[in-house]
Amino acid sequence: MRYFVTGGAGYVGAHACKALAGAGHEVVVFDNLSTGHREAVKWGDLVVGDLLDRECIKRAIEDTRPDGVLHFAALAYVGESVHRPDLYYRTNIAGTQNLLDAMRLADVTRIVVSSTCATYGTPAEMPISETTPQVPVNPYGRTKLVMETMLRDYCSAFGFGAIALRYFNAAGADTAGEIGEDHTPETHLIPLVLQAAAGLLPNVKIFGNDYPTADGTAVRDYVHVTDLADAHVKALDICASGHFKAFNLGAGIGTSVMDICMAAERVTGQKIYIEMVPCRAGDPPILYADPALAATELGWTPRQSDLDTILATAWAWMQSAHPGAGKGRRTDHADSQAEHMN
Repeated sequence: MRYFVTGGAGYVGAHACKALAGAGHEVVVFDNLSTGHREAVKWGDLVVGDLLDRECIKRAIEDTRPDGVLHFAALAYVGESVHRPDLYYRTNIAGTQNLLDAMRLADVTRIVVSSTCATYGTPAEMPISETTPQVPVNPYGRTKLVMETMLRDYCSAFGFGAIALRYFNAAGADTAGEIGEDHTPETHLIPLVLQAAAGLLPNVKIFGNDYPTADGTAVRDYVHVTDLADAHVKALDICASGHFKAFNLGAGIGTSVMDICMAAERVTGQKIYIEMVPCRAGDPPILYADPALAATELGWTPRQSDLDTILATAWAWMQSAHPGAGKGRRTDHADSQAEHMN
């Protein structure tokens, strides 16, 4: 089949394109390249365009006539969303509506979208299941929740078949080393920790060591990006007309920030210098998934989401992207600042 992948030049999107091609499907990537990378589009054709351009996305869907859509194109930085909610509501909501309307005009009704655990806010209980109340605490999470609501309504009114995959913390890199995580600026914890191990940063900042957790640092659920990509391929197979479904995608294991730092030292063989700074408002102390529904209904179980595999693949990618990483330390870079929630 032919699948249209918005944001397919980005981190998770590019890995999903590889998974689709590996399953024998044809891929068309639609990306404005604002955060994605042209060189990451290796498994299909690239259409450069923006979801905020209604005519552009309408024309792209009409020209390609896909059998379904994977929707990754979105803004996804929690901190930025607090300071610039206008950008998030415009891109994540208006952009998604433009895509859905273009699909409707072309009679394309199957869609799998990347959602987030940020829609749950700060849950009272762990682990987080799909029935946990969704009470987001930042504009990023709120825009993704509105997107899910929009999908439900399009399924009811127009016969769409839609699945929302609520990621926990995407991490790691393609095991063959063909693609990896490359954000500018980088805000995710694991690549920042590895940049500190490589000597590309002098240290990594840890936001808070007084949380009610075993070591005082925040706990999150890390899932390998290749496992996430596989889940999207499986989700396309069960999109049913007129139905919306959501699944949590996580390893089901809580890992603290300090656990990440210690494991990264073990995997890389490098000393990682850390700086403790105050915790940030709105950061929940603990978030981890109950992935049971994805196992029973998607047939999806994470296979590469153990911490050592995540770190080893991410470290191999970093060393290929930065030859000499870890062989000498430089201290001429600004301190890192990590976001601990996807």
